[in-house]
Amino acid sequence: MRERMALAAIAAAIGCVGGNACAMNSSDRQPSQTCRVIDGNKLPAESGGADSLCREIAAATAEAAPGIRYTIEIRVLPRARLSATVTTADGRTLPELGIASMDKPLTASSFKRFAESIASELAKTGATKS
Repeated sequence: MRERMALAAIAAAIGCVGGNACAMNSSDRQPSQTCRVIDGNKLPAESGGADSLCREIAAATAEAAPGIRYTIEIRVLPRARLSATVTTADGRTLPELGIASMDKPLTASSFKRFAESIASELAKTGATKS
């Protein structure tokens, strides 16, 4: 009985300490950007897919708009088109951004151009930095 009580007390103490540490560091753990691709399965496999698109956006914004926090939702549309809604950490929503490839499927280089365009628009906002 005493062993169980001792184990319960130790577990409770660890839980309290861990909970306080998490609360103090919660802002450090929040990502500076979030990228979500809707219908990413429609992207050509050769393009690298949704993960590749989000990585390109993260790399471009790290270079052009370092420290700016944002969330982005990208929709894969018919006929090789993408549309993005970008919201800054302070709640501003940028005008919808898009890209279309008229003569061929979307490629990794299409993703890079789109990512650079998004990063450029974010840099113009002077949005809240992390």
